[in-house]
Amino acid sequence: MARQVLSALAEALDLPRALIEDMRLAVTEACTNVVRHAYFDGDGSIDVVVHAGGGHVEVVVADEGRGTGPSPDTRGPGLGLPLIATLADSLEVQRGAGAGSRFVMSFVRKRTMPAMGLG
Repeated sequence: MARQVLSALAEALDLPRALIEDMRLAVTEACTNVVRHAYFDGDGSIDVVVHAGGGHVEVVVADEGRGTGPSPDTRGPGLGLPLIATLADSLEVQRGAGAGSRFVMSFVRKRTMPAMGLG
């Protein structure tokens, strides 16, 4: 659902197709990280917030779970964060004081080249 809403918003902002695809994949990876790690033993929420202003679009994916620390889930290859860092023009992972984490991804609106060359 987050991918479709993000796509509709990005198209309304008239962002380049390659940038939209990079944003969609980065948000999907961040949400997958939350599902697999933050709420390993149960249900929880994911907040996705988009700030579009100036020359960049910022997307924040946040949880109130166990955060991004070492996870008992070792089934995946562990490539989500490196992929997000490659797709976004900047990535900051913030850990909450008590629990939770925030993935703050920034994307430059008018790139000279797509981050991954997709699209």
